[in-house]
Amino acid sequence: MTKKKIGILGASGYTGADAVRLLARHPNAEITALTANTHAGKAMSEVFPHFFMLDLPKLVEWEKVDWTRLDAAFCGLPHGTTQEIIAAVLKANPRIKILDMSADFRLRNKDSYAQWYGHEHRALELQDEAVYGLTELYREKVAAARLVACPGCYPTAVLLALVPLAKAKLIDVDEIIIDAKSGVTGAGRGLKQNTLFSEAGEGLSPYSIGSHRHSAEIEQEIGAAAGSAVTVNFTPHLIPMARGEFCTSYVKLNGATPDDLRAELEKAYANEPFVYVTKKGVLPQTQNVRGSNYVQIGVVADRIKNRAIVLSTLDNLVKGSAGQAIQNMNLMFGLPETTGLEQIALFP
Repeated sequence: MTKKKIGILGASGYTGADAVRLLARHPNAEITALTANTHAGKAMSEVFPHFFMLDLPKLVEWEKVDWTRLDAAFCGLPHGTTQEIIAAVLKANPRIKILDMSADFRLRNKDSYAQWYGHEHRALELQDEAVYGLTELYREKVAAARLVACPGCYPTAVLLALVPLAKAKLIDVDEIIIDAKSGVTGAGRGLKQNTLFSEAGEGLSPYSIGSHRHSAEIEQEIGAAAGSAVTVNFTPHLIPMARGEFCTSYVKLNGATPDDLRAELEKAYANEPFVYVTKKGVLPQTQNVRGSNYVQIGVVADRIKNRAIVLSTLDNLVKGSAGQAIQNMNLMFGLPETTGLEQIALFP
């Protein structure tokens, strides 16, 4: 197969850089355009020195890219700015495949978007066609899509752990409590006081308590699986490591046992290349998936009667963002889903 020509919007951010890292060794991809308006004119290795060995195009403003020459574009821009840029790219090249790693097309309900993101959606004509890109749940729709809205890192970890259980009616979806922790890269690369080493190191900080925007995605997809509106208790934390994510979900059982939950998850993911359900007594750990596109899920009985604890972990920059986007790109181009993504976790 001829290599697909790829552009990356927002290549100077962490998700954009991880897309570069993975695509640089993808056998069917050629990176031909990199954008970063604030770093325009620089070599990628000036912004990310670990790319010193790669022959990459220079960073340019997004308006200077000839989008008609590209087969796919990955978007790692912040929410809010993404909608109009993606609309312009698709207008220039209606055949291009878009892998959006921002939050701008994830919510199906336009009113929900305005509620959670503070402004009206600026590309409603595209929002209706966007496919929610949680690969394991929407594989066939992703394969046929032009615009894929890749999920947030927290929703990916939570939904893979809980959607099969909600669909099978094994848990009470009105009694879900999610304690989530993410590495500092989840906060982006911009200069913020709370992510300075002396502020984030040697400490654990909750944020956006009761109001984190990823709650909307989680509720949308668990509600779709359960067939009813859902509200979850979701609290994220910043943990002092560069990458990685761990979600602990406390659930009430609907006449099931923790072993039933594990069996349902094993059935759901028996043929999935990247989702692994641990054996009874084996606990997921962030170090088991660091730098990889893999997800680990485990189930533990709570000592409280009729409750269980579901554990899930992934790398927030890979399966939680760039890796999942590439997994979706593979589907959209009819490639084996695992192409370019079978790296083993980096340990220790």
